[in-house]
Amino acid sequence: MKNKITGCLVALIVVIALVIFSGACYTIQETEQAIITQFGKPVGAPINSPTAETSEAGLHFKMPFLWKVNKFDKRILEWDGQAEGMPTKEKTYIEVDTYGRWRIADPLVYFQNLSDERRAQSRLDDILGSETRNTIAKHELIEAIRSTKDRVPLEPVELVEADLSGSVGKLQPIRFGRSVLEQEIFEKSAAKLSGLGIELLDVRFKRINYNESVQEQIFERMISERRQIADRFRSEGEGEAAKILGNMEKELKQIQSTAYKEVQSIKGEADAKATEIYASAYNQNPDSVAFYEFVRTMDLYAEILGGDSTVILSTDSDLFQYLKRAEPKGGLPLPAVSKPSPSRPPVGTPAPN
Repeated sequence: MKNKITGCLVALIVVIALVIFSGACYTIQETEQAIITQFGKPVGAPINSPTAETSEAGLHFKMPFLWKVNKFDKRILEWDGQAEGMPTKEKTYIEVDTYGRWRIADPLVYFQNLSDERRAQSRLDDILGSETRNTIAKHELIEAIRSTKDRVPLEPVELVEADLSGSVGKLQPIRFGRSVLEQEIFEKSAAKLSGLGIELLDVRFKRINYNESVQEQIFERMISERRQIADRFRSEGEGEAAKILGNMEKELKQIQSTAYKEVQSIKGEADAKATEIYASAYNQNPDSVAFYEFVRTMDLYAEILGGDSTVILSTDSDLFQYLKRAEPKGGLPLPAVSKPSPSRPPVGTPAPN
């Protein structure tokens, strides 16, 4: 009976020892840091914190049942803010979606102010969201969209410089840029979060969109600007086309005028040459001169007496001389042509001085 009682006591002592030992030891991973508290108050220094010179990960001991181990993540944590509508300096409402990276730099201060990650995320929402709204409200929209001052536009240079006044098609100059705004939010937020044991590592804009109430107006303005540029190009093209056509017509008229001049000159030279040939041919003797006059007069009769023409001639006219000697139809042929009178010189003969 005594042996059974002794065995039960030993087993009970072993169980109690195991429970005490399990409550007295704990393990810290490489990715963790811890704060020991007694009745909610910190006891000792943080374990395996980023400020420690050596790693304290591994097996540790504490007072069982009295001390509590509060573990925190030692790695870089993410913060993903919600997209919020906010006005810019020119009162244009936009939706800004931001994100950031942070870590617990001082676990003791972090535990005293926040105690857990859920509250830390809530404070990050408040501080980062507030600084984002303040920064956006102090700057124009172009400062939040453009990243650098020296950005080269994607449009062709002719399109950007289409409006000489500078109001259409040109990128508005900036003084800061998106990266400067992000740095401003980061610096002001980091100063506030350092007092909570949080080290802010980075803050960035994930997305910037126009508010739905003004988005349609912005698109209409963009379309209107592009139409103005297109109309300017069309007018310049039409003007250039008219200029080219005018020059073409001018050159064509010059070519035609030069050609007409050359044609007339050639015709004049040919007529002079023909006249010279006729003169030399028909001035051989008085009979050839008379025959030439007769042939030319007959040709003239064919031109002026054709159709229903009516010709009134004087009986003393030289043109009438052959008609006075004409015989009726069916009569005898015309008599021989008389020699020209001495008062009329042969064709081609120079007139006396």
